[in-house]
Amino acid sequence: MSPQGSHQEAQEADFLLHPKWLVPMTEKGLILTDHSLAIRGEKIVAIGPSETLRNSFQSDKEFHLENHVLIPGLINAHGHSPMTLFRGFADDMPLQPWLEEKIWPAESQWVSEEFVRDGAALAIAEMLRSGTTAFTDMYFFPDEVARLAIDANIRTQLASPILDFPTVFAQDADDYIRKTTELNDRYKNNNHVQVAFGPHAPYTVSDDPLQHISTLANELEIPIHIHVHENAQEVENSVATTGVRPLRRLEELGLVSQLLQCVHATQLEDEEIELLANSGVTIVHCPSSNANLSSGSCRTQDIQDAGINLCLGTDGAACNNELNMINEMRQAALQGKISAQQATATSAWDVLGMATVNGARALGKEDQLGTLQEGKLADCIAIDLDYLNTQPVYDPVSAIVYSVQSNQVSHVWVDGKLNVENGELTSLDTEQLIASAQAWAEKIK
Repeated sequence: MSPQGSHQEAQEADFLLHPKWLVPMTEKGLILTDHSLAIRGEKIVAIGPSETLRNSFQSDKEFHLENHVLIPGLINAHGHSPMTLFRGFADDMPLQPWLEEKIWPAESQWVSEEFVRDGAALAIAEMLRSGTTAFTDMYFFPDEVARLAIDANIRTQLASPILDFPTVFAQDADDYIRKTTELNDRYKNNNHVQVAFGPHAPYTVSDDPLQHISTLANELEIPIHIHVHENAQEVENSVATTGVRPLRRLEELGLVSQLLQCVHATQLEDEEIELLANSGVTIVHCPSSNANLSSGSCRTQDIQDAGINLCLGTDGAACNNELNMINEMRQAALQGKISAQQATATSAWDVLGMATVNGARALGKEDQLGTLQEGKLADCIAIDLDYLNTQPVYDPVSAIVYSVQSNQVSHVWVDGKLNVENGELTSLDTEQLIASAQAWAEKIK
């Protein structure tokens, strides 16, 4: 058959990607070379030997990523995106004074729909630029974040906040809960937005609202996303006021199930790890935030050994100072080794799994996201390893976790669309975002 005939029979693809290494995350240790990936619409339509795909597909947008590793998009499983506007506002403080003396007073003065829009836009740009393609967000006015996520082409799980006390967003627990159910009604069929109940913490939500949340979450089949066992003081206060540790209280109220996403979980005893494993709970590890606020150390290796789904989050920029999942993976690996006192604990492959396939599992989208496979949604990122700090490359996964900097993320696709090309955002105005953030800083300081 002539080359011209072969060309005419080739299938159309929107993008053809030819990386040096392709890490599908379908199998631990699997690194493909001389393989390519084809995208059509929002889906991955083929992965295979490069020569085969070149003969089978044609595209006007063909990327020869000769020094790059292609991996699934990173999933930031916990954060507060509008709080980028409080980045650096309250550093070097422990959790309770940080909240009670700095963050909550500032929020009561400054948070508005405009604050949420501007802060979340800055956060989304930072996350996309560093390879995040989906994120969980817990903050006021979540509708604003939903609209931004859709416009910017990034996926989000909105853990609509619930508290006992009034804020600019709602008056009481019933009001917060009502707003969550209305938010879910609006976005339950949206491909980019899903909704979760976001009770802030056991110490800020009382028993009756927590029981109501449990009932509604089961009826609506949506997750419950909550800070729990964040530090030792939280646990001690719970025992003093309720007679039980926070997780035991949540279990008694009916919240400990496969719908529960426990954020931080730095204070876990053996029987609590067993409880969470038997209940199908997800744990979201936030290593940089935990270190910054001196909240404690997550027992990552014990959690993994128990079979609990463990994923990774940055938390907000007010207590992390960046929304950089590349750095968060390195922090998770290093802290996991310290916690276990074992160099083999929390390996590079483990933490890349936390940031991809485990994050997809937490969202209930493991059949669509988290791995590079034919038929799955085309959320993927290319990382350029041709930098001084990543040479030489013996293992690209080790390089990603221990050596890569976020500026080495060169290309980001979400839903089959190119959001970052050669390190530049394709649809967000960086200069405008920086100017907006500086204007807010002038007001807040």
